[in-house]
Amino acid sequence: MKDFLLLMKPELQLTLILFLLVFVKLGRGIKNDLLLQLIQVLLLFNFVLGFFLNRNGHLFGDLYQSTSLFIFEKNILNLSAYLVSLVCADWLRKSQNLPEFFLLMVSSMLGMFLMISSGNLLIFYLSLELSSIPVAAMVNFDLLKRKSSEAAMKLILSSAFSSGVLLFGISLLYGSTGTISFSEIPARLNGNTLQVLAFILIFCAFAFKLSIVPFHLWTADVYEGAPIAATSFLSVASKGAFAFVFMGFLYKTFLPLGDIWYGMLVLLTLCTLLIGNLFALRQQNIKRFLAFSSIAQVGFILLGVSGGAPLGSPSVVYFILIYVFSNLAAFGVASVISEQTGKENIDDYNGLYKTNPFLSWVLTLALFSLAGIPPTAGFFGKLFLITAGASKGNYGFILTGALNLVISLYYYLRIVRAIFFEKNDVTPLKNIHVSVSVRFGLIICSGGVLLTGLFSWIYDYIQSLH
Repeated sequence: MKDFLLLMKPELQLTLILFLLVFVKLGRGIKNDLLLQLIQVLLLFNFVLGFFLNRNGHLFGDLYQSTSLFIFEKNILNLSAYLVSLVCADWLRKSQNLPEFFLLMVSSMLGMFLMISSGNLLIFYLSLELSSIPVAAMVNFDLLKRKSSEAAMKLILSSAFSSGVLLFGISLLYGSTGTISFSEIPARLNGNTLQVLAFILIFCAFAFKLSIVPFHLWTADVYEGAPIAATSFLSVASKGAFAFVFMGFLYKTFLPLGDIWYGMLVLLTLCTLLIGNLFALRQQNIKRFLAFSSIAQVGFILLGVSGGAPLGSPSVVYFILIYVFSNLAAFGVASVISEQTGKENIDDYNGLYKTNPFLSWVLTLALFSLAGIPPTAGFFGKLFLITAGASKGNYGFILTGALNLVISLYYYLRIVRAIFFEKNDVTPLKNIHVSVSVRFGLIICSGGVLLTGLFSWIYDYIQSLH
């Protein structure tokens, strides 16, 4: 029993939070201000406790696995959930169904945790569905907005299609290997046609979840239509969890097919970088802009993944930690402005610095980090990703990826120019009140953007976990 409690501590913590939220919902009504503060304390406690009383091992005949790396990845997701509750507090506070939103978010996180620790394909698939279905409901949380319902429908349809493709791939893999255990599959892979087809189908399912081109078509519409709190969670926690599991599939389960998946990665990485950057150039809506920005960031993650386990895995985990701070800072500013003014176009940010210097500097730091400009952490994150990709010696591939950094500089700095140098004499944004929760969340994100890259021991610690 002690082993069970310690090994599954992250999942049990989330389950306890779920029960508490259910009791709150069923009990007497609590005002949203007090309830949101209570939830923020619970999520903070969940994040802090995630660093203590952990144990490595496996349960249920290797169906569930816990390692130091898995625990750290789960703590990154815990951090992202806590930051979402802070930076999107203004919207959450006004929601009529606040407990339900966090019930869905924590349920999705529970699925992500089980997916990271899954030991076979069956547990992995069930966990994947648990992590995906609540997100679709979160996307449809603005029930009075048609765009929100359309976004949820597109996400459900794309998720259903990707799940079908995944199940087809799993069935072919089981038929050709005779096992669904991750530890047994590598020894039974011989590269025959059926196994290659199974791998391609499973790879495509991950491509849908990660918004890899050409499986990205749902992303911009979902990001634009969903409430910013749901978009924020989807952009960092969901993408991060699938990236963690994706690496495990490539580096362990399908390692014997390395020559095949490396070629696929090279092609799809270049397509993802190019399409993400080119489409980000022409966006006017800030949420659609961040959607294509996230697609381009996934391209850089794939660049690091292509380098293989020794360098690729720590660089990707490190970059996702940085991405959580950077992206949530950007979404936090967008959330405050959208909630109080209803404006979401980039042109509306013209002259933002004159009336809202705090929000301007936070957004600028976030954009600099996403662009990979020193001394922000994003520079170090992308440097390690490119270094990992270069370990294979494919310098033409790395050069093309690095050139996409130059393209991204234009559209990120376009917003910075609008904030500091463009004039908005027609409809300038008013001075926006930033609540204590949101301000605290944005300060944490800004501090993470600046300090994560400067504290080199963070990367060294991540590398020591592998």
